Amino acid sequence: MNNNIILIGMPGCGKSTVGVLLAKIIGYSFIDSDLLIQAREGKKLYEIINEKGIDAFNQIENEVNSSIEASNTVIATGGSVVYGKEAMDHLKEIGTVVFLDVSLNDLKKRIRNMATRGISMRPGQTLDDLYQERNDLYNKYCDIKINCSGKSLAKNAEAIARALGH
Repeated sequence: MNNNIILIGMPGCGKSTVGVLLAKIIGYSFIDSDLLIQAREGKKLYEIINEKGIDAFNQIENEVNSSIEASNTVIATGGSVVYGKEAMDHLKEIGTVVFLDVSLNDLKKRIRNMATRGISMRPGQTLDDLYQERNDLYNKYCDIKINCSGKSLAKNAEAIARALGH
């Protein structure tokens, strides 16, 4: 059961799309943990954040990611999954954690609407602040880091497959 591939990284780095492409390349299943959260709560991510607050959302995300049971699966996580120690410990037990590293400038071009994106940010926090805060956590938890700046999503999926020996 430790043969999963877990994708972490900033919102907008391509985890969900690259995850689907990677799963097709290597013949794995695919799970998007944000969709698991939405299914459990019956609401979109930004609605959960707006209604329950950041701390409650982060707890829900931690619980959902801690309970994922899968094998031969690419798992795309939400960008804030790294705030949950239990979730990250569990994910590292069941697979290889891959950090999709994208420059702040690329992220600013990719993210269109922060309000409806469902990004776990504190009031007054900017994307720059979030990038600085999370980057250390992504580096702490990852087994493999892939530079995804300036490359197509398909090229990033291929780079991950190569790095994992697929």
